[in-house]
Formats: sequence, structure tokens, C-alpha cells
Amino acid sequence: MGQALKHHTDSRVRKQQRLEARVTPEQKRLIERAAELRGTTVTEFVVASAQQAASETIKEFEVLTLRNEDRKIFVDAILNPPAPNQAARSAARRFKAWRG
Repeated sequence: MGQALKHHTDSRVRKQQRLEARVTPEQKRLIERAAELRGTTVTEFVVASAQQAASETIKEFEVLTLRNEDRKIFVDAILNPPAPNQAARSAARRFKAWRG
């Protein structure tokens, strides 16, 4: 996370938004110690850590991860889709008529 901390905190960018959090004394000591070990301020450490956690969380939810068997089923369905059934054909006709 060392590179990520330095990469994501750029003091040249004007920061206009504010975040606040209430923490226990133990959490505060832990965060202060970690920031000290990284050679950053508590603010820089918290912001960089939160940003990294947010990016990882978003990535987890945006990336579809499938087991090997599920991946084969998914790819096969995309490459070899079943022929449209009567309901799908009717819906397509209604859509075309609606669109004009």
C-alpha cells in the first residue's frame, strides 16, 4: 500500500470537501501509529486508505468473477444463444411498431 498512499495523495490538488469520523481511542492510536510508520500525516493516511478501500470495493462489485464451469456456461450462452421464443418475437414486433 506504500506506493498507493503516495500515488493517491497529491498536495497540489485543491481539496474542498471534508470528511469527519468518530473513532475509539484505540482506533485513533492505531491509525496514528500506521501513519507514522508510513511517514505521512493522519489525514493523508486516512484519505489514501479510504480511497484505496473504496476503489477495491467498487472493483469487487463491477467485476464478474465466475468459476470455470460457470464461465463455460456463460460464454456458451453468449456465443450460442437460443432462438427467440414466441414471447420474444412478439415483444420485438411490439417494439418495432411502437418505434415506428
